[in-house]
Amino acid sequence: MAANSDGNEELHGTQVNPDIVSLILQRFSDCDMFNVTKFYQPRLVQAMEQGVKGVSLTLTFKEQFNAEEHQMVTELADKGREAESSALLLDMAMTKGPLAQRVMWESFANMRHGVPKLDSILKEVEEHGTTLPSYAAIPERIPEVPSHLKGAHKKHKEMLRKLNETFEMKTGPMKEKVKISQLGDRYTELTIISPIRQWKLVEHELLARGKDHEDCREWYLKKNLEKIRIDQLFRSSFSREVRLVKRSNGHAEEFNSGCSAAACGVPGIGKTTLVQKIVHDWATGTLYPEFQFVFSFKFRDLNGINGKVTLKQLILDSSPDLKNVIEEIWRNPTVLMFIFDGFDEFKCHVDFNDSGKDTKPQHICTDPECLCEVSDIVYSLIQRKLLPGCSVLLTTRPTALHLLEKAQINPWVEIMGFVGKERKEYFNRFFEDQAVAAAVFEHVRENEILYTMSYNPSYCCILGQTLGPFFTQRDRELQLIPKTITQLYSFFIYDILKKHVTGTENCQDMLLRVGKMAFKGVTEKKIVFRNEDLIEHNLQPSQFMSSFLVELLEREGCTQRVVYTFPHLTIQEFVAALAQFLTPDPGDIWKLLTETHSEKDGRFEVFLRFVAGLSSPGSARPLQEFLGPFPHETTCRVIDWVKEKVKNQIGSTWSETGKRNLLNTLHFLFESQNPGLAETTLGSVPSLRFGDSDSEKALSLTPIDCAVLSHAIKLCRKISQLDLRNCFLQCEGLLRLEPVLHKCQVLRLEGNNLGDSGIKILSKILTEPKSEIQALGLDNNNLTHSCVEDLVSSVTANSSLTELGLGNNKLGDSGVKRLCAALRNPECKIQKLRLNNNNLTASCAEDLASALCTNRSLTQVDLGDNELEDSGVELISAALRKLDCKIQTLRLNNNGLTASCAEIFAPALSTNRSLKELDLGHNKLGDSGMKRLTVALRDSNCPIEELGVNNNGLTAFCAEDLASALCTTPSLTKLEVGDNNLGDSGVKVLSTALRDPDCKIQKLCLNKNGLTASCAQDLASTVNTTPTLTELHLGENELGDSGVKVLSAALRDPDCNIQELSLNNNGLTASCARDLASALITNPSLTELSLGDNNLGDSGVKLLSEALKDTECKIQELRLNNNGLTPSCAEDLASALVKNDSLTGLYLNDNKLGDTGMKVLNEALMDPECKIEKLGLARIGISNSCSEDLISSLSTVQKMKHVNLGSSLSSDQPSSPFSTTNQQESGADSSGTESA
Repeated sequence: MAANSDGNEELHGTQVNPDIVSLILQRFSDCDMFNVTKFYQPRLVQAMEQGVKGVSLTLTFKEQFNAEEHQMVTELADKGREAESSALLLDMAMTKGPLAQRVMWESFANMRHGVPKLDSILKEVEEHGTTLPSYAAIPERIPEVPSHLKGAHKKHKEMLRKLNETFEMKTGPMKEKVKISQLGDRYTELTIISPIRQWKLVEHELLARGKDHEDCREWYLKKNLEKIRIDQLFRSSFSREVRLVKRSNGHAEEFNSGCSAAACGVPGIGKTTLVQKIVHDWATGTLYPEFQFVFSFKFRDLNGINGKVTLKQLILDSSPDLKNVIEEIWRNPTVLMFIFDGFDEFKCHVDFNDSGKDTKPQHICTDPECLCEVSDIVYSLIQRKLLPGCSVLLTTRPTALHLLEKAQINPWVEIMGFVGKERKEYFNRFFEDQAVAAAVFEHVRENEILYTMSYNPSYCCILGQTLGPFFTQRDRELQLIPKTITQLYSFFIYDILKKHVTGTENCQDMLLRVGKMAFKGVTEKKIVFRNEDLIEHNLQPSQFMSSFLVELLEREGCTQRVVYTFPHLTIQEFVAALAQFLTPDPGDIWKLLTETHSEKDGRFEVFLRFVAGLSSPGSARPLQEFLGPFPHETTCRVIDWVKEKVKNQIGSTWSETGKRNLLNTLHFLFESQNPGLAETTLGSVPSLRFGDSDSEKALSLTPIDCAVLSHAIKLCRKISQLDLRNCFLQCEGLLRLEPVLHKCQVLRLEGNNLGDSGIKILSKILTEPKSEIQALGLDNNNLTHSCVEDLVSSVTANSSLTELGLGNNKLGDSGVKRLCAALRNPECKIQKLRLNNNNLTASCAEDLASALCTNRSLTQVDLGDNELEDSGVELISAALRKLDCKIQTLRLNNNGLTASCAEIFAPALSTNRSLKELDLGHNKLGDSGMKRLTVALRDSNCPIEELGVNNNGLTAFCAEDLASALCTTPSLTKLEVGDNNLGDSGVKVLSTALRDPDCKIQKLCLNKNGLTASCAQDLASTVNTTPTLTELHLGENELGDSGVKVLSAALRDPDCNIQELSLNNNGLTASCARDLASALITNPSLTELSLGDNNLGDSGVKLLSEALKDTECKIQELRLNNNGLTPSCAEDLASALVKNDSLTGLYLNDNKLGDTGMKVLNEALMDPECKIEKLGLARIGISNSCSEDLISSLSTVQKMKHVNLGSSLSSDQPSSPFSTTNQQESGADSSGTESA
């Protein structure tokens, strides 16, 4: 809700701070407290479900509830009836009085962090501040209908009641097969939520959201999503139609500015039926008594209006009885509601941006009797320019949401369809015979694909029509019941043909012509067909035509004409696909499939699935009774095309688009039901990747997608790696994959919020004797100690599992203690274990220590980002000193360790023979701690090869000790001392040691150490005289051009063996570019160079580009991110990309290359001579269309392995509130490596 200007700005804020809420509540009178609580009561019932027992306990502790009342609340919650428990608590608090209400709100403020719904409400309280009570009291005021309008009001209601009291339920495809019922008898409640969820994927009938099904949906509704009732769309805490305007006398005056609400939902979800229900309930007096007149329009009807019209004409066309009072009705707009259904179908453009850049500015209509375009009337009503104070309800598909971004709409709600028992209720209402209803529902429930579809009422209708006959007709074979979507629609069309085709009709020819018209409609995004469309395809109205097309009336001026539409878009798509198999001469079907597949807006996705499905004999068989056998040539070409697509897409999953394309081809395979084809294409696939460490690049998988993926993996002989990181699987998706996951050797499930219940599913998979899982990633899955028992059984029973990632969870000390007991079991074969960031303390250290010294297979343990502290590490150090401990890699970074710990840890370094890698970064060892560690490092028995002490407060005072260790520890090959303060003097000391022949250092990280050009000569001398040194990281220092010139001279020395050099963020300009360019040409060992976050500019990069074109240059990866580059350097870079034979990685993130620069580079990237495999192009200021073209073209480059586009769009392009915001990635991390 918008903040109010009421003189209490100090009480408004968006920070999560219970003190702000407390201060606001203190200023409420007792009456205010009651009104605010009552105002939010429906939402609080939902929001409080998660913490109802805690709130009740607080009220009891504060002596507002007695023990008996508290018991009543908790007993309901313990029985799983949290909603009832929450409602009871609120009712009691309302009757107890203002003190109980204040205590309750105080408890809300304290528990808001873990309860998203409560947090949302409290943010609104903060926004409104002390004006909230006035706002909360407004819904109570319902104006009375003026006496001179009561007659018209009554007639209008009666007219709308009669129009909307019946519900047409299709029981067959023809208009004769329609059952008329009372709306109340047939209407099944839909689940509606607010606000709209973020729509990352292109929405379509056969694509659902991953959280939209059964248990998963109910879980999210309980935790995150706020359900909203129909009666809460207006005049409730969800909307914001009341503004408080500050007057000169200092008081705030209420002004009802009206409210425009938008209800969004995928096709067939029930938007139009919901509108009918709203109008019917208003007309019968059970809904929205605050509105005196409601006017409902369909955009599909409005499309038939050519020319200008007045709002008055629109209303009187549907409500002629209001002719004599219409002017009176305008006088009080606040009691009027307008409903517009199907915004996505509106043929006219409505510009809510008011920008005037690309389109003609939207005309504003301020008079209901002024002639305007329909689009102007719609715009002006929504934007409160016409009849300000009226309310508007708009329905739309998700595909049109972007057109409404700038519209003055609130609330936004989403129709989720059926949740839980609502699915079953639909089938019970659909079939009169409840035995048939139960049989059909059971079949749907057992089929994972069909069941996932059944959240949508329209699909339920098709399922009922198609599956019903299998359970009512004795001659139907149950084994032929449809299992795929193509099979379902094949039987649907078969039933139409069987019932309505006469012997005199040429069924095949007629269906071919209908299919061609349907295909043209899909191509042109057309769902309404007129007589001219029928004539074009040599069609005319007939009984056969009415089997497929629904007749509608379209008004044009004063006349009306008949238009036609398919009952559902998916039927149109299926008939369009069917036409491809009815053409006598298939022509170049391969070309048609390729062209439709290349469309970027997803309009052909379902069409292509149907085409692939119809290539299956099983799917085509029912139709061949009427249509004859499908051409063998067409079927073979379709199969070959699918085979080619799978092979091409397997290796092109670096982008979300590539992953989506691969998933679509797997859908093709599933629909084809061709085991031979699937085994040929997938049998030898080494890995499948749909996930990514960045959730923006991962592909969200729906339960349907998971079922399809499961089908594909089932046909693979073995999967070496399945990457599903951040794929939003949830438990429902995991259940779909359960039968096949045992085949995956490496299974990456990080970031899927599987929770403890997900581990129960995985435990079954891991304990199967046939499980081949060797590495399992479960990091960041919201796991707690409750899941450890299941993990324990898996770890001990599975002999193949050697790597287990459990980082970034909430196992806690108790969970890890139990896990350690399993690690001590001789049957446990875990070698690598990640427990970083799990809220561990010293309390579990003894158990960890015991596991380290008793498990002889455990070699790598990550305990970083916990709170073990010195006392915990002391116990671990004791375990390391034991001979039975085989740990090779130990990470203890960011554990609150001090210098005291170093002294404790030192003996372990000299006595442990297996420890090779130790990370103590991001602690507080200090110089004294480092001195103690180096004593141990100098011991001849110390086996350490890699040591990390980044960010430990080290200075030049410990440099002598470090230098001594470098010379006397022959095993030490990698040292990370970045993010400290060694300074030039410290590095001078280290450089002397590095030049010692006994020093064997290969990799040295000195990032962020306050280095300047003063130490450049020492570094240069080191580079020349240390033959083992191959990696040097000097990023985030202040070497400057002069320092890098000195280093460049050293790089040109034949004795220099540096392979990887990082100089990012060192204040470099074009002045040092010539020296660097010379080093690139003369140093054959230098293969990776990071120059990001400098200011080389176009002129500097031009010099580097010339070096890249030299045949002596062997550079393989070059990082130039954030260097002030513009399109001016694109030609030089492009030329270098084509001529350089070694460069495989180029990173240009955070430059301003723009569309023109990127087009030049894209041509070079497409050149066969270009060797680039990895590319960084995030935030380079290109347009959306250029980004899409880039993805499309690079997807065809077979050698491309990784492309980071991030948010490549220019910063002045508005981001949609309905799309997920891209994370801001840095171009390079502290070590100079590209962020993945």
